[in-house]
Amino acid sequence: MTNALARRTLLTAGAALGLAACTSRTTGPGTAAATGAEAAATPRGGGRLRAVFAGGGAGETLDPHLTNLFADAARAKALYDKLADAGADLAARPRLASGWEPNAALDTWTVRLRKAAFHDGRPVTAADVLYSYRRIADPGRAFRARASLEPIDLAASRAVDTATVEFRLKRPCAEFPNVLAAFGAYIVPEGAEDFTRPVGSGPFAFVSFTPGSALLVRRNPGYWDGAPHLDELEILVANEESARINALLGGQAEYAHELAPASARTHERGGRIGIVRLRNSAMQGFVMKTDRPPFDDPRVRRAFFLIADRRELVDGALSGAGEIGNDVFGKGAQYYPADLPQRTQDLDRARALLREAGAEGLKVTLDTSPVAAGFVEAAGILREQAARAGVTVEVRVGSKDTYWKDILDGGVLASYRSGALPVESHLSQRLLSNSTTNATHWRHPEFDELYTRAQSTADQAARAALYEQMQRRLHDEGGFLIWGFADWILGTSRRLHGVAADAPANTLDWARFDKVWLA
Repeated sequence: MTNALARRTLLTAGAALGLAACTSRTTGPGTAAATGAEAAATPRGGGRLRAVFAGGGAGETLDPHLTNLFADAARAKALYDKLADAGADLAARPRLASGWEPNAALDTWTVRLRKAAFHDGRPVTAADVLYSYRRIADPGRAFRARASLEPIDLAASRAVDTATVEFRLKRPCAEFPNVLAAFGAYIVPEGAEDFTRPVGSGPFAFVSFTPGSALLVRRNPGYWDGAPHLDELEILVANEESARINALLGGQAEYAHELAPASARTHERGGRIGIVRLRNSAMQGFVMKTDRPPFDDPRVRRAFFLIADRRELVDGALSGAGEIGNDVFGKGAQYYPADLPQRTQDLDRARALLREAGAEGLKVTLDTSPVAAGFVEAAGILREQAARAGVTVEVRVGSKDTYWKDILDGGVLASYRSGALPVESHLSQRLLSNSTTNATHWRHPEFDELYTRAQSTADQAARAALYEQMQRRLHDEGGFLIWGFADWILGTSRRLHGVAADAPANTLDWARFDKVWLA
């Protein structure tokens, strides 16, 4: 089958088999760590890996600072590098940076660069780092990592030499390595603005790109972390989960991102493909716009917290492939307030809160889309749960291609999810007044001040107490109704080896194709 025909098949194949989820255990033949023989397999060089993801349509770009969706992140990490990235435990791991040290006041950090080169042979230098960060931080642009870089005084920061950057900060910051690992904080060559034929320092070099369809890249033999085993990587787009499954089953792809729990159960023991489960990788929830009726009243938000039956949502929308949530982000991560009492459904109290708010007989529109794991199913379940409290929820199914843009500022209630992030990154990117992906429109100067104080506090226990204060407020009156943490489910061909089985979505070894091989 030609590449063009295979691509058309990916984009149109099959009736829907369900919606996607994510994972941390590997099962089935042909997946990493599935058997002792698999673990002992010797990497082999050569071949083209075809990996298929849900995408963002014809508006996709290879500008790494515009990375937002999982497909964007997979493309960006193939072509580019960051100074650091998050390990499986969400702690920062050095990448283009070989190391870092703070001064005693924690307001200046010196970062050393390793010897690395861009695809055109130019060395990666301190000037490239400063250019990239200043570009991201430009207030005239809406780059996702801008809020994460806010602690840096980029005007005062400087290149000590070609391989050393001195970052001056606006205030002490004990967790500065997390800034270096921020989602989307990739390093590009100084002056780069045209990304139609991008030049990065990643494990693969650009060959061709059709937005909404396919990216083709080739092995970078001089990659600083070791040349990939593969000759080529092709990242394909298929928004329907059935198309991704059919591509895998039909031999038109070797890696399929985001499979539904029902699909995983069907194929887990069938032997034709392998299933990789990255446990608790994806926060699942709903976002309530806190700046407009009816959710500008915290009593209405609290009522919706109590309307949700989280176990029913996990079992119904995710087929049980996950754990229940408690309306705060980062279950199991550092700064997660595990001692908060688990919220449970209480329809009587929900009705009472709605009466107090003058919202009896409330009607609200819930935006959702088949763009992600269990969204439409969860929306239907919440609609039924709300009806029991006297609330009418109208489910509006939107476009897969524009959903994330549509719900950022539009509507009042919407389905939402997130991959793994450090708790403080979730706070900075989504819950500060200047956060560029603030889907709940939660804007409170006193909350921003707590974040600033936490980032400036050297004592870890004191810092944790400040983050807990923020998380408890969000649990009480925030705009995130977090009902679950889903497994991320990947499908792999029996030919594909080396896929990490313990890497939550958005971490270093997730969607990392320079360490896999075909056999």
